[in-house]
Amino acid sequence: MTTLAPRSSRAMLNKVPEVTVYFWVIKILCTTVGESFADYINETLGFGLVNTTLVFSVALVAVLVVQFRLKQYVPAVYWLAVVLISVVGTLLTDNLTDATGVPLWVSSLVFAVALAVVFGIWYARERTLSIHSIVTTPREAFYWLTVLVTFALGTAVGDWTLELTGWSAGVSVLLPLGLIAAVFAAWKLGAGPVLCFWLAYILTRPLGANIGDFLASARDEGGAGLGTLGTSVLFLGTILAVVVYLSVTHKDRTERAAIRSEQAATVGDRQA
Repeated sequence: MTTLAPRSSRAMLNKVPEVTVYFWVIKILCTTVGESFADYINETLGFGLVNTTLVFSVALVAVLVVQFRLKQYVPAVYWLAVVLISVVGTLLTDNLTDATGVPLWVSSLVFAVALAVVFGIWYARERTLSIHSIVTTPREAFYWLTVLVTFALGTAVGDWTLELTGWSAGVSVLLPLGLIAAVFAAWKLGAGPVLCFWLAYILTRPLGANIGDFLASARDEGGAGLGTLGTSVLFLGTILAVVVYLSVTHKDRTERAAIRSEQAATVGDRQA
C-alpha cells in the first residue's frame, strides 16, 4: 500500500516499532497481562470493576500524554502504553458484560462496528492504514484508538467463543493460535500486509487472554495453577527484559530497517 505524505505540519520519526518477532512476543505478553492483572486488581485485591477501570484509565491517559509528546519510538513508553491499554480494553468489555449485563455477542458487534468506523475515518483522512507511517499526531491518535478498540473487540470475541464452546483454558488457546497461523499463511501467499497485520493484532488478544487463563487457573480446573498474581509477575518481568533488550540493541526501530533496505539496494546496484 502506498504511503502518502503526511498532511500535518508536525512530522516525526515513526512512532511505532518494526513488526518483528519481538513485536509479536511482547504483544502476546501484554494481552496476557491485560487479562491477569485486571483480574488480580479487580477481584483478588477487591478494588472492584469501576475503581479498577478508573485507576488504569488515568494511568493510560498519563502515559499516552508522554507518548504523544515524543518525536520518535521509545520502547519503554510505547510498550507501557500497550500494557495499560490492554488492561483498559479488557475492562471495557468486562464493564459491559458484568456491570450492565450486555451480552457478549452484542459487545462483539458493537466493537466490530466501532473498529470499522475508526478504520474508515482513518483511511478517508490519511489514505493509509499502515503502521509504518505513524509520523504525525493525527495518525498516532488513530493508531492508539484502533489499538484500544482491538483489545476490547478481542476480549469480547474471545469470551463469547468460550461461552459458546465451554472449552477449558488449555484447549481454548488452540482456536486463536490456529487462526493466527491461517492469517500468517495468507500473508505468505500474497494477502494484503496491512489487513493481515490488523487481523493478527486482533487475534493475539484472545490468544494472550486464553494463555493467561490457563496459567492462572487452578490445576484441578486444567490450568497451571500460577494464579493471577504469579502470571502477571512472570509476564511483566518478561516484557521488561525484552523491552530493555530492544532499548539497548534498537533491533525493532523502523529506521534501522530502512537503513538495511537502503544498504541492500546499494549493494545490488553495485553488483549489477
